[in-house]
Amino acid sequence: MPFVPLIPKGSPPPLAPYSPGSAAGDTIYVSGTLALDQSGALVGKDDARAQTRHILKTIQAVLEAGGANTSDIAYNMIFIKRGQDYAAMNEVYREFFPSTPPARFCIICELVRPEFLVEISSVAHKR
Repeated sequence: MPFVPLIPKGSPPPLAPYSPGSAAGDTIYVSGTLALDQSGALVGKDDARAQTRHILKTIQAVLEAGGANTSDIAYNMIFIKRGQDYAAMNEVYREFFPSTPPARFCIICELVRPEFLVEISSVAHKR
């Protein structure tokens, strides 16, 4: 089955050769998403809450471009730069997934640039 790239209006320029998302049948894959505005500038310098909020709103836009929403997310992959930001990330994450949150993992690791504190990738299944 071929996939369809999903590039919402106002997407930041990609840092590498990828699309923000892709749809294959009823499944939507959202690329690793960073806190970048539409011009490619960092959102939320030194603020894991602001970065998480911006990332999840960006993921919402990708899902909407594919006819889905955050309630269709089945799995999130979360990467944080510093363990001290885990609680802040979770505080914002709960706002987007207040009940029946999707499966996920969270890894502490270096990200593609030092200013990034959070990166999230998602898999959704349209209902």
